[in-house]
Amino acid sequence: MVAKLERVSLRDSWKTEPNFTAWLEDNIDALSDVLDLQLSNVEREQRAGAFSVDLVAEDKDGQLVVIENQLEKSNHDHLGKLITYLTALSANTGIWIVSEPRPDHVRAISWLNESSSASFFLLKVESVRIGGSDTAPLLTLITGPSEEAREAGETKRELAERYEIRQRFWKGLLERSKEKTKLFSAISPSKVGWIATGAGISGVSFTYTIRKNDAQVEVYIDRGKETD
Repeated sequence: MVAKLERVSLRDSWKTEPNFTAWLEDNIDALSDVLDLQLSNVEREQRAGAFSVDLVAEDKDGQLVVIENQLEKSNHDHLGKLITYLTALSANTGIWIVSEPRPDHVRAISWLNESSSASFFLLKVESVRIGGSDTAPLLTLITGPSEEAREAGETKRELAERYEIRQRFWKGLLERSKEKTKLFSAISPSKVGWIATGAGISGVSFTYTIRKNDAQVEVYIDRGKETD
């Protein structure tokens, strides 16, 4: 006979978040298995400035790991705490365990993994049992660091730098252009590789174009098939 897995209230297993934190301290291997991390030397309520961290552990390289627990829906307060503790302790990894991850916070953790040198994990915790068994925790990884996220973050940073360089270039060029002509006086610096303005004649425009290794000035004429 195959029994059915039943989800029950988290409070059936742990009355309070400190109860869960104490359980996790004694059973850190359950978290290690889900994340494929070797966590050890766990300490509870370690000081981080004026605050105390739920749990601090070490990974296999001896780097600090901050663990923040929340037996409710994820919220901004706990996300802020996780980042604050990570910074205060100069930790390399942040783990956030919640009962219900909000979509906005899933995206926030994904963004942090793309944008920072630290690693962030968001997990969902549930309480389950089979038949009349004791309750047991079910930890599910929602989002975490990956090579793809790192590469996506690097690409975004490169694009942002490229856009900034282009805007600086266009700003300088447009200032010089205003000394010669009023054609581009109403044009703002752009992050794309070209800017254009009308010539004052229907169907005629002027365009500045820049690429990685060269640039050009264009005159574009399209006055329609009916125009001689």
